[in-house]
Amino acid sequence: MAQQERAREKAFRAAPNLNKSPLHGLWALTNRDLIKWYKNPIQLIISLVQPIVWLGLFGKAFNIAALFTSQPGVTQAEIAAVDLGTFGTTSYFSYLAAGMLAFIILFTAAFAGMSVVWDRRFGFMNKAMSTPVGRGAIVTGKVLQSVVRSLIQAAIVLAIAVALGMDTANFSVFAIAGTFVMLFLMTFGLSSLFVMLALRSSDWQTQMAIINLLNLPLLFTSNAMLPVKIMPAWLQTVVRFNPVSYAVDGVRQMLLGSGSAAAAAAGYSVLAPLWVDFAVLAAFAAVLSVLGIILSWRLLSK
Repeated sequence: MAQQERAREKAFRAAPNLNKSPLHGLWALTNRDLIKWYKNPIQLIISLVQPIVWLGLFGKAFNIAALFTSQPGVTQAEIAAVDLGTFGTTSYFSYLAAGMLAFIILFTAAFAGMSVVWDRRFGFMNKAMSTPVGRGAIVTGKVLQSVVRSLIQAAIVLAIAVALGMDTANFSVFAIAGTFVMLFLMTFGLSSLFVMLALRSSDWQTQMAIINLLNLPLLFTSNAMLPVKIMPAWLQTVVRFNPVSYAVDGVRQMLLGSGSAAAAAAGYSVLAPLWVDFAVLAAFAAVLSVLGIILSWRLLSK
């Protein structure tokens, strides 16, 4: 009897201690999805086609300067003043390019939830939930892989925009770093939202319907393509409740100097001061990520 007790005690001491950290397994889950992404370059190329088409075709075709120069007596200085007062920059292409950074973030984040759906359909979710990995880590891993993908794609779109003629006069290390901090907050919040909506879904058609329902309204009720001041009054109110608008506004202030005294003197008004843009996006990311983790504790079950 004593020997059996000693044997059990020895076995208990030899058993490995389980890692109960809430971050346990987070990197493994995040890296798993990233490996599937970067080993499939076609997926990256396809995701970049749409913003490049918008930049290369619509951005270049919508030539405000050509529209005004067709009118007799209009000088280049007057055209630049009109552009500065309307778009906060002397180039609509640059104005649109900043909006396209939010565009690629929005559409990449929307598909973060699809990974949850496929993991449920193919049984990986049940396997993950049978391990010591926390439910919150499963959700956060999905969000982080979406964040990494979004920021890489946004960097590529920005490089393409610069190559096509985006104004770089206000570019600096601080401006670019601040831009990507803002994009990080935006994609973290949006990815958390779409993952949260997919927690109990195993039907990819339902998830696609949700993506289509939310993506275009979020894009077109923002200032990504057109200034707020030329929109109807009711739409201007909606724009101010859209977190995408604050990300775009902050990016334009940092990269294009649209919050400068010259832009203000010409009649262009920013959506909010830069610190407000950061505060709104930080609150958006924090609230959505906390909600996602709380719901994962309740909704993720076998």
